Amino acid sequence: MLSTAGFAILAGSKISSIPTSAVTGNIGLSPAAGSFITGFGLTEITGTVYTVDATYPTAGVAEIDPTRLTAAKGDLTIAYSDAAGRTPVPTGTYLNPGAGNLGGLTLIPGLYKFTGAALLSGSNLTLTGNACDVWIFQIGTALSVANGLQVILAGGAQAANVFWQVGSSADIGVGSVMQGTILADQSITLATGATLNGRALASIAAVTLQSNSVTKPVTPAWSVCVTPSAGLGGRVRPDTPQTVTSGATPSFTAIPNIGYMRNSTVLGTCPQGSWTGNVWTTGAVSMNCTVDFGFFCWLCLPGRGGWGAISQP
Repeated sequence: MLSTAGFAILAGSKISSIPTSAVTGNIGLSPAAGSFITGFGLTEITGTVYTVDATYPTAGVAEIDPTRLTAAKGDLTIAYSDAAGRTPVPTGTYLNPGAGNLGGLTLIPGLYKFTGAALLSGSNLTLTGNACDVWIFQIGTALSVANGLQVILAGGAQAANVFWQVGSSADIGVGSVMQGTILADQSITLATGATLNGRALASIAAVTLQSNSVTKPVTPAWSVCVTPSAGLGGRVRPDTPQTVTSGATPSFTAIPNIGYMRNSTVLGTCPQGSWTGNVWTTGAVSMNCTVDFGFFCWLCLPGRGGWGAISQP
């Protein structure tokens, strides 16, 4: 969604606000005319207003860029379809969690699917994971968040890594707090005083605000995740995904079990690096990647006299 990256709000038919709202990030409307962006004062948007024509109510404020908006709406369609089509198809606790009500749940990262509507009611939802983890919610029809409820991020989880694909429309209740990017086929409505730490992206219909705060999550372009793993016969430290600066060369320590040695070849998608003892330092990383450490049983080799060794005459 490169062309949508700067947008906090993107809609198809209308963007309206009942003052006073605060939007941090760009807003854009297409294919509807700029005159259908209404209710914003001069200080309510920290970002650029993009329109397809010169009809925005306040002269000289909006940037007329139909090409940018067409690209953004096209990428929104691609992103929506990608989220809706993610596999493997969720099963077990990942399918219709909470029987459709997310209230009171604590969810680890993953792909979750609702065959119908999704509701957050009764108590808050907690998403717990690290800064590299991702949550995708596939919602067959509507998303509704009850008044005063919150989506809580725990353990370093980031709003930039939470995605709500909504088959129809999303309604965020009075005074509620929502986290992540909402990709709605139809409309997105934030009731009075609701907060969205994320983005409201409506493909066809309107985004409606009522004295809300909408903040596009800040994800530094230079931040990447390096995820380690280890095979049988040993472990790796650190053993959790690491967030590093692009161009960094993170290090990991391979720790063989008794009777095992590390493989000299490190698999995964990170640039190859070098060993210093049992410490592996990657090459310079510029995108999310993985390092996979393998081990072999040296006592099991012929002539070693260890487990499973073949005695030599």
